[in-house]
Amino acid sequence: MNSNMQSARAAGDLAQGTASPAPSLRELMRPALVSAVFFMLLTGLAYPLLTTGIAQVLMPSRANGSLVEKDHSVVGSAQIGQDFTQARYFHPRPSATLGADPKNPAQTVSQPYNAESSGASNLAPTSKALIDQVASRAAAYRRENGLASATLVPVDAVTASASGLDPDISVANALLQAQRVAQARGLAMEPMRALVAQHTKAPQLGVLGDPRVNVLELNLALDALSSSTAQATQ
Repeated sequence: MNSNMQSARAAGDLAQGTASPAPSLRELMRPALVSAVFFMLLTGLAYPLLTTGIAQVLMPSRANGSLVEKDHSVVGSAQIGQDFTQARYFHPRPSATLGADPKNPAQTVSQPYNAESSGASNLAPTSKALIDQVASRAAAYRRENGLASATLVPVDAVTASASGLDPDISVANALLQAQRVAQARGLAMEPMRALVAQHTKAPQLGVLGDPRVNVLELNLALDALSSSTAQATQ
């Protein structure tokens, strides 16, 4: 009954030209602006502060970039590889990241482990360019590590990761490089194998991925081992 009366009243108002006026632009804009400001503060300020605070409490090292220090100075991140090339260091897996050409900023050049340009080569498995790259990298890997031409090369030694920033290598890759590193530093092989074993990380949650070795952490431990060995022989 009430709804019928309201409908009749509204019809009468329309007939008499006394219907409620349409809302003004200001009245329409106000709730939209209030809503925009509210969600800006919620999602742009409150939520980031909340998640950052939780991360700082539960996992401060990871929240701050998993930084690695040596002699109270930051030397890198445990999550981002570095392009070690000297024979006395273990080498990382290839990286396909690019960066601006210093000579011509409009063009890009290869810049391994450029954290500002994470990405892969995006070459398909059947790509001739990728096949040639893998063949070239395998030959170079065998040559620098003194391996026979028939020696199988770990896949992570000749292919870049999807991010181009992978800080880890496989245990097989590390062990194949151990002889070269030992010779370059004048160390025995047994301590080298032990060092690799000490820095081998198990698969995540015991099942995700394969055992791996963080190259930066391994090389820092290698420097420490070489230093202690040199002091012991003096």
